[in-house]
Amino acid sequence: MSLLGYFNTFLLGYAVLVASFYMLSLVSARAAFVARVLASYLMLVLAALYGVFASIFLTLLGRQGISQWAAGRFFHWAMRLSTGVVFEVDDPNRVLETTRPAVFIGNHQTELDVCMLGAMFPKYCSVTAKASLKRTPFLGWFMTLSGSIFIDRKNSKDAREAMKGAAQEIQAKKQSVYIFPEGTRSYAKEPMLLPFKKGAFYLAVEAGVPIVPCVIANYSHILFIKNMVFNAGRIPVKVLDPIPTKGLTTADIDDLTRSTRELMLRELISLSEKVHGRPLAVPAAFNQPSKAISSGIDTTVSSL
Repeated sequence: MSLLGYFNTFLLGYAVLVASFYMLSLVSARAAFVARVLASYLMLVLAALYGVFASIFLTLLGRQGISQWAAGRFFHWAMRLSTGVVFEVDDPNRVLETTRPAVFIGNHQTELDVCMLGAMFPKYCSVTAKASLKRTPFLGWFMTLSGSIFIDRKNSKDAREAMKGAAQEIQAKKQSVYIFPEGTRSYAKEPMLLPFKKGAFYLAVEAGVPIVPCVIANYSHILFIKNMVFNAGRIPVKVLDPIPTKGLTTADIDDLTRSTRELMLRELISLSEKVHGRPLAVPAAFNQPSKAISSGIDTTVSSL
């Protein structure tokens, strides 16, 4: 059997497995969890394959900057059809269409945030990644072809030094980036934010571009891995007004980080309470104002 034949057989068998768990979900909530997790992995693989070919094609057309937007939209619609999860983006001032370049930041809850990026990612925007990932087969190739902003930390003494090359690339390409300043997923059942790392804010100030906060409502009712909950549903995403950084210096980073986090936290609590239809308990230990973490350059988007 040819390699293509093996691949087709694998896809057919995987699809049958997913369908079987979806049927079992009629009597078992955990079967629904397994079905949607399996479907998500399959959609991610298909989106990655699509992204490779789309990146090559768009690069040849001179439109490399929309490669990640194209792959993200494919993944969003594939997830919508296969899992029933929909991220609804509220951008009242059309910031996604009119603000470029910028550093977009958002709260990071679970692996499902990759689907959120697929829904809201603007054109000419990319994720950031460590420069060493360029040498990684497939992933590195796709990220290079699709115009990712690579951060070279080799011999860097601090986050500011590491961000200089990325800032120059943002200015030269007029390419926005998306960063999760928490640095890791919170897996929170209640609306909360982990302490922010400062890399995104150094990058915005260094490049002289605005910061655009994007707030995703707490969606533990949709996905809560600890309890094996994975349901279909709609999750709102609010795009806030850009925060200008022109004229700011590194001395302003702490205040900028703190005020942005407080702004996002207020919106997160409000948005989440509307979704859940009731006041929500907020863990004070994580939501009290705190000093930002100085290392902030590990901002690669996690994948499912």
